[in-house]
Amino acid sequence: MNKTRRVTANLPQELLEKAMDYTGRGITETLVEGLEQLRRRRFYEKFKALQGKIHLNIDIDESRGRNRIR
Repeated sequence: MNKTRRVTANLPQELLEKAMDYTGRGITETLVEGLEQLRRRRFYEKFKALQGKIHLNIDIDESRGRNRIR
């Protein structure tokens, strides 16, 4: 089970309302979705920073079983 933490925050009303309209969800669900998006963005930024630094020699077709002899 995930732990939760109750917080009090002063948020710009218009920003929160627009975010809730966009998600179609309540305050908590909208804030959780926003925090998850931030976490994913940071992951992709780290991943993108590795671009060109890791060299993999993988045959995609072979890994998918496309070169099997029948």
